[in-house]
Amino acid sequence: MVDIKTELVKGYKGIDIPIKTLSKNLNSKSLAIILPGAGYTSQAPLLHYSTGVFLNKSFDILQVNYNYNHEEYKDFSEISEAIKTDVSKVLDYFLSNKSYNNFYMIGKSLGTIAMSSELNKKVFKNAKAIWLTPLIQIEDVLNAMVKSENKGLMIIGDKDPCYTEERYLTIEENSNITPMLIPNVNHRLEYDDKPIESIEILKEALKKIDQFY
Repeated sequence: MVDIKTELVKGYKGIDIPIKTLSKNLNSKSLAIILPGAGYTSQAPLLHYSTGVFLNKSFDILQVNYNYNHEEYKDFSEISEAIKTDVSKVLDYFLSNKSYNNFYMIGKSLGTIAMSSELNKKVFKNAKAIWLTPLIQIEDVLNAMVKSENKGLMIIGDKDPCYTEERYLTIEENSNITPMLIPNVNHRLEYDDKPIESIEILKEALKKIDQFY
């Protein structure tokens, strides 16, 4: 049986950030932190099944379900600042009440901006990082991945508009990160016009995530 709780945490500009926690083990010392994309929520296939993967390993799950469709956010640069602030506030709040010694941080797209900041914190020194379609066109994300001392897994498609071969190869040089480049798939890790074949890509990515430790 999975225990599910929802809460609101005050974030950037005092806007509420919904969070959801899922747990199968009241005494778990392992936490998986899910940081979704702008339009790719925690309920979207890759993150939904990633949640299941970690629940089956007796991890607690923390889903940070920010939503940046509000008119309060002026542009992408402000959203970048907001997500760093919001995720920091959520994690500070959540970890003030619970103690863990094993962390996985799973970020999709926009969520990788927050990862690039949070992984610098002492508490996440030994955290494992799963970078799903990272925004490597953004310098903060690229530099964080190139210099990362955290063991990491990167999954990206070569038809993702965020992908460039030069930046991908630069990250690939970091021996702490295991890269997975999937040919002909987009920013959702799907084929543009092959829904059935896209399910196979989902399975392939989830196997990599399940085996990453």
